[in-house]
Amino acid sequence: MASLLETVANELIEQIKQDTLVLPSLPEVCLKVRDLAEDIETSIPQLSDLIIQDAALSARIIKVANSPLVRTPSEVTDLITAIGRLGINFTSNLAMGLAMEQLFQATSDVVDRRMRSIWQQSSQVASISHVLASHYTKLHPDEAMLAGLVHKIGALPVLTYAEDNNALLNDAFALDKLIEKLHPVIGSHIVKAWRFPKGILNVPGQYLKFDREIEQVDYADIVTVAVLQTHANTEHPYAKLDWSTITAFDRVGLSPEMDIAEAIDLSDDISGLLS
Repeated sequence: MASLLETVANELIEQIKQDTLVLPSLPEVCLKVRDLAEDIETSIPQLSDLIIQDAALSARIIKVANSPLVRTPSEVTDLITAIGRLGINFTSNLAMGLAMEQLFQATSDVVDRRMRSIWQQSSQVASISHVLASHYTKLHPDEAMLAGLVHKIGALPVLTYAEDNNALLNDAFALDKLIEKLHPVIGSHIVKAWRFPKGILNVPGQYLKFDREIEQVDYADIVTVAVLQTHANTEHPYAKLDWSTITAFDRVGLSPEMDIAEAIDLSDDISGLLS
């Protein structure tokens, strides 16, 4: 197992160095929405005209606009009103996150199950990140959500590689170890290639550095705390760490002893966010 791990890890690291590793591409709708949202001249009807071409995406954005997350005074039934409630930047980041789910699919059943599991975990982290940013910091909740969604995006190329490598595909332990080892560095390459917001670029490579010292809270801190919160009261190794030594909690402003699910009614805050 060790030799398989070492061989595959070295091969993938070499591909990163040579810039030959095939990275996942953002869905076309993501790129179009982002390009339009970045234009200061863009109007809400223009963005609506683009998004409405994707019926499923439109419906999910309207659903979020009606969720307790946004706390709108009346029901939203059309996309223009939904975008108006959410704002262009929030809508852009939300659309990018929702469309990204398309990437977490594979032809192999083994890899497909793992990809879907990672997406579900990432969605949970994204939801908690949104809540943490909005309740505890001045960071943008929509960017915190996006940071949560991409924190483990580096696992995708590893799983894609595994589809064509039977030895790795049949060794679940080795595959898990490889993802654990490589997803931070690969994820950093992906978010740079995708031209994600500057504040998110360090998230994949930094969120597991529990002892890092910085002056102000950032999105990596938010994701660190969110990831740990997803493992609270479980047998996962992260739950057995001494959270009082993890500096991100101080910067976020959350007590290590506090269970975010108990502190905030998560069902109200994240209902409909990514489902």
